[in-house]
Amino acid sequence: MTLSRRHMLRVSAVGAVLGSAIACAPTPKVYTLAISRDPGCGCCKGWMTLTQRSGRFTAIMRDEPDMPALKRRLGVPASLTSCHTAEVDDYVIEGHVPVEDVLRLLRKRPSGIKGLAVRGMPAGSPGMEREDGGRVAYDVYAFRADGKQEIFTRYAAQG
Repeated sequence: MTLSRRHMLRVSAVGAVLGSAIACAPTPKVYTLAISRDPGCGCCKGWMTLTQRSGRFTAIMRDEPDMPALKRRLGVPASLTSCHTAEVDDYVIEGHVPVEDVLRLLRKRPSGIKGLAVRGMPAGSPGMEREDGGRVAYDVYAFRADGKQEIFTRYAAQG
């Protein structure tokens, strides 16, 4: 089968248009996540690894000798505390919040929200994985500077 010069030019033109469209696709923003943790806490590294694995975060982890003071300074409600606290783009992320929820917060930037939190350390949440892949039910809360809270996402129990 022989191809005409005209056909080859058309194929080349289509290829050039598709190639430039792909090359012009915006690269997703990569956020810097500053994570503070109680010295020696192991699950915090698991959560950090998951955030970095998403390709949307670079993370810096530091051991914080006075986590309660840091949480108070950042406005984390006492009822929502966990083992680590992260800061990203003027938001506070407390505990084992899934990457998808952090990205949704950063994309939507809801008015008045100071941060997201997962209370405690729920089994099966990111960084607290169980061998059987299951999880307990837990909620991700959005909190405001005045301490008001609302459910941002609900996760049902699995397994």
